[in-house]
Amino acid sequence: MNQRFEEYVQSRRQLFIGAARCASLGLLCAAAGLLLAKRHRLMREGVCMNDGLCDGCEIFEKCRLPLALSAKQDFDRVGNG
Repeated sequence: MNQRFEEYVQSRRQLFIGAARCASLGLLCAAAGLLLAKRHRLMREGVCMNDGLCDGCEIFEKCRLPLALSAKQDFDRVGNG
């Protein structure tokens, strides 16, 4: 056989390992995509992603949900008076 051809020949075990690696990577990417899509959908519908815990929330400053707006008003009241 040609030496270049022998370099590319894989054993059955290597083929299954490579297929399993690609399949697991694909599943991981699909799961991440589904989680991101769910997060965007819930935010668009106005559902809090942090179970109503505004303190320490990443998007508190930009959040326009009623619970966050009332928390901002409470923080302003405490700071001003």
